Amino acid sequence: MTSRSKSGAFAVLASVQFVLILGMTVLNVAMPDIQQEFGLSRAELVLLSASYGMSFSGLLLLGGRLSDLYGARRVFVVSTALFAISSAAAGLAPGFEVLLSARFVQGIGAAFAVPAAMALVGLVYSEPARHARAMAVWGGLAAFGGTAGMLLSGVVAWWDSWRWAFVVPVAISVVAVALASRMLPQAATAPRERVDILGAILVTAGITVLGYGLVEAPERGWGSPLVLATLIGGVVMLGLFVLVETRVARPLLPLSFLASPRRAVALLAVFLGAAGITTIFFMLSLYFQEVLGYSPLKASAAFVPFGLALVATGANVGRLVGRFGPRTVTLAGLVICAAGLGALSLISTTTPYVGPVLIGLVVFPVGVGMVFAGATVSATSDVPAGQAGLAGAVATTALEMGPAVGLAILVTVAAARTDSLTSAGTAGAALTSGYSFALAIGAIAFLLAAAGFAVLRGPRAAATEIPELQQEGAVHD
Repeated sequence: MTSRSKSGAFAVLASVQFVLILGMTVLNVAMPDIQQEFGLSRAELVLLSASYGMSFSGLLLLGGRLSDLYGARRVFVVSTALFAISSAAAGLAPGFEVLLSARFVQGIGAAFAVPAAMALVGLVYSEPARHARAMAVWGGLAAFGGTAGMLLSGVVAWWDSWRWAFVVPVAISVVAVALASRMLPQAATAPRERVDILGAILVTAGITVLGYGLVEAPERGWGSPLVLATLIGGVVMLGLFVLVETRVARPLLPLSFLASPRRAVALLAVFLGAAGITTIFFMLSLYFQEVLGYSPLKASAAFVPFGLALVATGANVGRLVGRFGPRTVTLAGLVICAAGLGALSLISTTTPYVGPVLIGLVVFPVGVGMVFAGATVSATSDVPAGQAGLAGAVATTALEMGPAVGLAILVTVAAARTDSLTSAGTAGAALTSGYSFALAIGAIAFLLAAAGFAVLRGPRAAATEIPELQQEGAVHD
């Protein structure tokens, strides 16, 4: 492929990755309007909010395996088409049941498309240094897509109807499918083998049930029978999945794949970065609207600096990874994320936007862009032959589990803090104190991760992570 055709192919893949992540947050600000239009209960609204993420995260490993077995381009085209059709169905949904089903199918399409797209990036840029640069940019798309979804959600909710939010995913997906056969390389397929169906069922059911329990926990309480049943059931099914993977001849997830310390700490960094972004979006959206009295449009506009900082970071992070290596970039990003959350933890009922809030909304995205870029490179480098799709699936699973687990824990922490202060002051002050406390806990988690990252990897390991990057430094496309 020529340099120009490679750039075109990467643009097609990156645009789809962007809308798949955008799809997760594209209804966030519009949820009150949807609740009013369909007359939804709190439980139905929570289920609708989680439906996309549950099917997305639950089927990623199967999507990665199918990509390796049947060809990344074929799986990419079929799954992107499925995503486009289900997005159109969501936008035209006459009622709650259709919208819920469409969102769930959207997640299925995304779960199969993401690992296939990441495998195709490896074919487009097969040279290790060029591939690392491409994956550094790719890692930043997750944060940028999520932020764009929040902004789009607020704009369409203010302008007309939440249904218009699905025009962008449909349009980009249709164009990508039309260009795929002409612009994307044909991937080699692994020898046809039996798919680990039992493993796929267990991991999909386990992640979905566990995710549902985590979503319900802050609302119902961790001691609720439903929450306890789903959490225990999810853990048991995931435990059985691990047992099955050690006994089948062709496992869905070879446990040896996770044995690399570099890959393990990189996945932890991705997990934390995703949890941090979701926590900021969730808590500050409520803080802006419920405490400061912002409209949905103004609340969305408040996140514009976050998006601009992500764009600026994404434009330069590939060079940083090329010059300093993925480990150093990830470690620095974790520390910067901690600083951003620390600034946001200073919020109060009288805190002006231009101050700690704005500082946090600019600093954190710089750090998380670095984390996603460096960690994505580390998690997907030196992948065994025939496991490119698996690598993409595992990295994206860490990305998807971060919001479910991290947000559930921090929302519970915030709620407990708020409940303890409600009787001593106004509701707004107690609510803000809960958010502040949870954000501070998040900052501490990032600092601990940075410390553990430095100790576990060690200074000598950094120089040999990706030799081609160290030799070439900043690679120019």
